[in-house]
Amino acid sequence: MTLNFSDRQLEIIDASAKLLTNSGVSGLTIKNLAKAMHFSESAIYRHFTSKEEIILAMLGFVLQNVDKGFLEKVQPENTATAKLKQLFKNQFSFFQQHPHLAVAIFSDGLLEESQAINEQIILIMGTRRKLIEPIIADGQQNEEFTKAIKAEEIVQIIMGAVRLHMYKWRIEHFQQDVTKTGSKLIDSLLKLIIVA
Repeated sequence: MTLNFSDRQLEIIDASAKLLTNSGVSGLTIKNLAKAMHFSESAIYRHFTSKEEIILAMLGFVLQNVDKGFLEKVQPENTATAKLKQLFKNQFSFFQQHPHLAVAIFSDGLLEESQAINEQIILIMGTRRKLIEPIIADGQQNEEFTKAIKAEEIVQIIMGAVRLHMYKWRIEHFQQDVTKTGSKLIDSLLKLIIVA
């Protein structure tokens, strides 16, 4: 399903992500958002009915865009290694361009907000897993990657390492080039699973 956001909705999503980064979940209120954007609260409500709807839109925007470039650019004949590198390069590039949206995905605070938000976060994680696991399995089938560890366990290791990397980037106030440092991380993780 493709979500269509107006320019104003995207502006609200971006401002909400910045507020979430700087003030946490409790600081993301319609009142604080309106103040940060120099809008009236009613102007926000014309585009979103609640804080929850804004967070869901933010998560939906990330879900729709973070892997889009990978799916458009990946070549079926590429090796599993090349596919994984492309997938994560796209993810890191997306967050380099939208650093505050990383908080929406890599923040534990959102998990307590609502069942709908929990379900959206679970959907994002499941979508990532569904993209990564077949690549790992394909690499194992082609004897490119080790078979000593199950594909789903390799996915968990990679996703955990990436999550920690993104969290570190966030607490360091997005100072590093996350595309560059993230690509180095993926190269290191690949060294652990590539068959010599």
